[in-house]
Amino acid sequence: MGVQGRRSGVSSTAHQAEDAREPTFAVALGAGGARGLAHIPILEAFDELGLKPAALAGSSMGALIGAAYAAGMEGRAIRDYTLRTLRDRSTLMAAVLKARVGRLVDMVSGGGHPFTVDAERLLDLLLPDVVPERFEELVIPFRVVATDYFARAEAVFAEGPLLPPVAASIAIPSLIRPVRVRERPLIDGGAVNPLPFDHLIGRADVLIAVDVTGGPVPHPARTPGGFELMFGALQIMQGAIVAAKLKIYRPQIVVRPAVDRFRVLDFFEARAILAAAEPAKDELKREIERHFAHSRHARPPL
Repeated sequence: MGVQGRRSGVSSTAHQAEDAREPTFAVALGAGGARGLAHIPILEAFDELGLKPAALAGSSMGALIGAAYAAGMEGRAIRDYTLRTLRDRSTLMAAVLKARVGRLVDMVSGGGHPFTVDAERLLDLLLPDVVPERFEELVIPFRVVATDYFARAEAVFAEGPLLPPVAASIAIPSLIRPVRVRERPLIDGGAVNPLPFDHLIGRADVLIAVDVTGGPVPHPARTPGGFELMFGALQIMQGAIVAAKLKIYRPQIVVRPAVDRFRVLDFFEARAILAAAEPAKDELKREIERHFAHSRHARPPL
């Protein structure tokens, strides 16, 4: 950019200011159910380094946590809010039951599971008040990925009402009913794009992708069944999608917190998940410093 600027007559002082700027970075927060709580320590790393992303993208749990961070909440505040919310199990379960829309008759009539939850109602009860109603009111530009069920394709949102796309992005099949947005039924973004870094390519100097789909579980103690088997199969598919995407394009930094042993609905294991992500947080800080130093040194001389 400096060379091109000199050719167009831009002053040397302007180039010095441009070359002195910090590199920018963009962050993709992936799908993973309760494992997605590991995004929180990663966001804390940015705050502790005094950095803010130029852009964010989120899918499923990454969309939920990303919405709070894009609204201006710091990682530590998101941690405190999450632990406070999950600590009171009776209040949380009451909120889930209040958001329930399924009926027992649905199980035999083909209408769905009797404990299906309305995601928009649930988010309205649980999201912090700082999260605004529209994308345009966010502090950090943010893209949310959901899945258009009938189109069998992703649906990406970056403007307009914020809550419906986030609700759609976390709509795990059989647990949360589809969310209608623009007259289309949308489900969990992780079904098609569990790590949406492709929507951030070219938007910053450094691209960071946080993958919480999980890997192989060492020494399994039992055979899974029921919901665990269904959700586990979904995460296996998500992991395969991420692996295929990374063969085509790999962000400069890929973060994988060690959360493999946690299941999709292990939200009451929040403290353990956060603790398990701490080593990845420390490694990320070192990676950011290394990449930022490289970006500064790689700029053309004046």
